[in-house]
Amino acid sequence: MTAVTLPTTGGSVRASARTVSRQRAIRRFKLVLMTPLIALFLGLLTPVLLLQLYFSFHEWTVYLGSWWDAEFVGFDMFANVFTDPRFGWAIVRSLAFAAGSTIGCFLFGFLLAYLMYRPFRGQAIYYIIFILPMLTVPVVVAYTAEMLLYRNGPINDLISVLTGTNFQVAWLSNPHLALATVALLEIWNWTPFSFIILLAGLAAIPKEPIEAAEILGASKWQIFWHVQLPLLRPVILLALILRFLEAMAEFPKTWALFQGGPGTATETLPIYIFITTWQYFQISKGAAMSYVVMVMMVGIVLFAIHMLRREKRSLDVMYGTAAGNLE
Repeated sequence: MTAVTLPTTGGSVRASARTVSRQRAIRRFKLVLMTPLIALFLGLLTPVLLLQLYFSFHEWTVYLGSWWDAEFVGFDMFANVFTDPRFGWAIVRSLAFAAGSTIGCFLFGFLLAYLMYRPFRGQAIYYIIFILPMLTVPVVVAYTAEMLLYRNGPINDLISVLTGTNFQVAWLSNPHLALATVALLEIWNWTPFSFIILLAGLAAIPKEPIEAAEILGASKWQIFWHVQLPLLRPVILLALILRFLEAMAEFPKTWALFQGGPGTATETLPIYIFITTWQYFQISKGAAMSYVVMVMMVGIVLFAIHMLRREKRSLDVMYGTAAGNLE
């Protein structure tokens, strides 16, 4: 009678136990990190959001006495917001400003990152120079730009000398150029942000696909378009999303330079909410607008998370296919 030898399972059991223990440790670590943030949100932000929600359903201004005696109006404030043409135009301006400045930051940031990701002598000096604009306080950027962009200021004089013409553009008083002026300042101020993210992405690309493409005789353009760019898609998407969300909330430069003017040319969402709440003292309408904007931004964030996850799955499939081919 032949004896049957059973396989030893002690090693696999120990490996499984180590995996479970490691997963528990990771969950505990995440909980330790998230608990203070959750407590801060519940302790500080929740009362503010609830008070803002109260004002959204009650009509109150600073001229009407105690805020707890305000009249309940239901969804009338939200109806007022959605029928306000200035609010609609503020959304359009914010989206246009955010899209334009985001694309500009990405293009210049990607160009700088691509020029800088290979080490060379004196590279640290260029790092410092390229990052300096992001370290400048936005209000300082605005006041410096105000001195430089006057009709007879240094910028117009320099362009006049370079072009040989009398260049006299009203950067600060032309309503057709005001928002573009702020967008150019935003691009200068925040290109380093895109530069840092994209530089990290380029540095993290594995060398093996590039070396394989070089062996196969691919040109630099083909390597960039067919190897580097597909691997960078999640990083590019992350840089665009973060920059777009930041641009939607831009306030200090626009307010310091224009305060919504000339006319309403630079009246973006943050500017219009500020004017409504703290200049017109329409507290309830400002609270309702803030909630509408918050819901809109939550929708954008959820869409961005969906796109990032899709890009991650696409990249995982790409790596899996490549690994299968190698095997």
